[in-house]
Amino acid sequence: MITNYKLYPGIEFGLDSIIEDYCIIGVPPRGKKEGEIETVIGLEAHIRSHTVIYAGNRIGDNFQTGNKVNIRELNEIGNNVSVGTLSVIEHHVMIGHDVRIHSQVFIPEYSILEDDVWLGPNVVLTNAKYPQSPRVKETLKGPTIKKGAKIGANVTILPGIVVGKNALVGAGSVVTRDVPDGAVVVGNPARTIKDISKLPY
Repeated sequence: MITNYKLYPGIEFGLDSIIEDYCIIGVPPRGKKEGEIETVIGLEAHIRSHTVIYAGNRIGDNFQTGNKVNIRELNEIGNNVSVGTLSVIEHHVMIGHDVRIHSQVFIPEYSILEDDVWLGPNVVLTNAKYPQSPRVKETLKGPTIKKGAKIGANVTILPGIVVGKNALVGAGSVVTRDVPDGAVVVGNPARTIKDISKLPY
């Protein structure tokens, strides 16, 4: 069988992994040579077509992507992580275990997603408080999404925001301030309307 993907040097794949056609894995970031930075992807990965994964990523077991995912360099990604079609993960991002990232999500540099986080379609995280300011590159800080938090579709979260453990952010919200643990927030700007324990089952 002819395969139509490209693997750069320095890649370690776990057993039973699937790479579909037209994927590119281990792309050296700017200023680095091929194979200079090791890329590790764990057991039973499923990398779907047209996905691009840069070098220096350390990814756990049971990782899967949708089509046309782009993952930049030097990220730490845990076990059982799923990244939906057309999503983009920039560099120096930390993602825990059992995280679900739906389609067309944008995760910028220096963001943190803890275990069991769920991001709905078209979620946008941001990391530049003052875009195009002279020191913008020195002050980038992505959001921190704490363990078990759920972010609804079409949510925008501003730089440096902390979304608390098991919090729920309603669809279409714009999050401009930290969200307490277990809070349900909605709106633009997002405001707390109740505790997660008060939601119907």
